[in-house]
Amino acid sequence: MDAVVNKTVDDRVEDASVTKLRAVALNLRRHMVTQARGKGQGYLGQGLGMADFLAVLYFNEFRPEDLDFGRADRQRFYLSTGHYSIALWAVLAELGLITKDSLLSYGADGSPLEMSTMEGHLPGVEMTGGSLGHGLGVATGAAMGYRIDGFESTIHVEISDGELQEGSTWEAANTAAAFKLENLVCWIDCNGIQADGPMVVPIEPVAGRFTSFGWDTMEINGNDIAQLLVAFEWARARNGKPKAVVLRTTPGSGIKRVEQRDRAHFVRIDAEEWDDVARELEIENA
Repeated sequence: MDAVVNKTVDDRVEDASVTKLRAVALNLRRHMVTQARGKGQGYLGQGLGMADFLAVLYFNEFRPEDLDFGRADRQRFYLSTGHYSIALWAVLAELGLITKDSLLSYGADGSPLEMSTMEGHLPGVEMTGGSLGHGLGVATGAAMGYRIDGFESTIHVEISDGELQEGSTWEAANTAAAFKLENLVCWIDCNGIQADGPMVVPIEPVAGRFTSFGWDTMEINGNDIAQLLVAFEWARARNGKPKAVVLRTTPGSGIKRVEQRDRAHFVRIDAEEWDDVARELEIENA
């Protein structure tokens, strides 16, 4: 692998930026709890695990023009794992693009806040998520299109470790490297779970595999704001190669009782337990 970030705060990262983005990530987690509480269930574990990444992407890396979702040359983010929608709806609420009151409708019949992303239902949804294994291919095509159109902005895509078992993922990885799509960054959520159990097929070393396909790679703790800031800075380089960042995340990050569940893929919590869940979030992130 080309780069590894250790667990200490890099001296290039200002403490103020880290503190600000941690506060944003906490708000995103609050919004996710609100959503899952309204339904009594949902993909809360994965959403909590991605809160830090999304905080840095949307509230630090993206410029105001990137949040103009009608602008053709904006930076784009493709969420391949559409069932992580609970995290994306939290972002849209924090940005003020949907109301916080609407979060209670997550997963309800007729609500645009579906449990998996559907393109065209809400602003900022770049693709219909799932079937898994399509996201990197879609983003690779978008990156190629940006090159043809002369757009300089970056295409970001999130995929999961489970998608590394899909042949289409590796076809896209090969294509991106072959065409030297240096405007493409793939963020790989490696949380070690697949449905309600551990990974079925060995996928390690993830970074090493992308390196062998001709990508620049980095591996970080995906729940560490400082490391994420360094990774985004690193990923801006244009050197003729696509970039892959392996995010080692913890499902349920920020709420111990969710982290410690044997089955964190789809979380169901009894009605009387939600007050404790919300209280633990505040205590653990004080």
